[in-house]
Amino acid sequence: MGQFRQISTFVEVVARGSLSAAARAEGIAPAMIGRRLDALEQRLGVKLLQRTTRKLALTNEGAAFLEDCQRILVELEEAEAAVAVRSVKASGHLLISAPAGFGRQHVAPLIPSFVAEHRDVTVSLNLNDRLVDLIGEGIDVAIRIASLSDSSLVSTKLADNQRVLVGSPAYLKRAGTPRIPADLAKHNCLAISSEGSQRGWTFRENGKNVILKVAGNMVCNDGEVLHDWALAGKGLAWRSMWEVGAEIESGQLVTVLDQFAAPGNDIYAVFAQRRHLPLRIRAFVDFLRHAYSQPDYWRERAI
Repeated sequence: MGQFRQISTFVEVVARGSLSAAARAEGIAPAMIGRRLDALEQRLGVKLLQRTTRKLALTNEGAAFLEDCQRILVELEEAEAAVAVRSVKASGHLLISAPAGFGRQHVAPLIPSFVAEHRDVTVSLNLNDRLVDLIGEGIDVAIRIASLSDSSLVSTKLADNQRVLVGSPAYLKRAGTPRIPADLAKHNCLAISSEGSQRGWTFRENGKNVILKVAGNMVCNDGEVLHDWALAGKGLAWRSMWEVGAEIESGQLVTVLDQFAAPGNDIYAVFAQRRHLPLRIRAFVDFLRHAYSQPDYWRERAI
């Protein structure tokens, strides 16, 4: 119980921004909060927080540990809720935000089944590619495909997100198959471009992530367009498996440089930091996680 209290105190302090705020929320003295953090850091043998009289700052170890702690606390709360409210129906309105392309393919098609299963829940789905303000915009849950850095939010992983480099058989027959990332200099690379700046493609070489600036005769700020161009044999595109899985399965697209694939930014459900999530949010997150975990989901459902 002492170890769990130390972990929950650590998460609460980061969320509230100070020891005193966390102490007020729990109704105890700030010194007690400080002793719990000291005991946690001593037990782990690492410094989690840089503490001054004016501010708190997470160390690198603290940031990594925070993500694990948040996940553990969310999963524990979900497990307790599943037992405690098994006979209670989810109800109310659910406001969901998701990236446009992913939301069209892998959130919107699942919502009819979700509301059929939870008939007292209504849903609004907001699809856009900007980083929404969950609290300011009243969003219950956001789906994000990114490396999460906002420690004021709670996240739970829904699925892995594998990134693959693909081209059509016709293009590869015409231009050849790259064997190493450096070979991409000889290929027409269909890259994403935002405000005139190319993001680059990430590969794993010699145990390190390497970002390559690639070149081609067409760029676009919309990934779906790049997807279509690759299908049409216009070049190579670096896309997520959720987007191109079906075409890979059917042979319309072929993956290359698989041995150099870097870990992708995984798929998360994100919601505001709070202790007691409404059942409708927990039910929806569990529904997505279950759907995405089914064998061959990504190859069967990608469009």
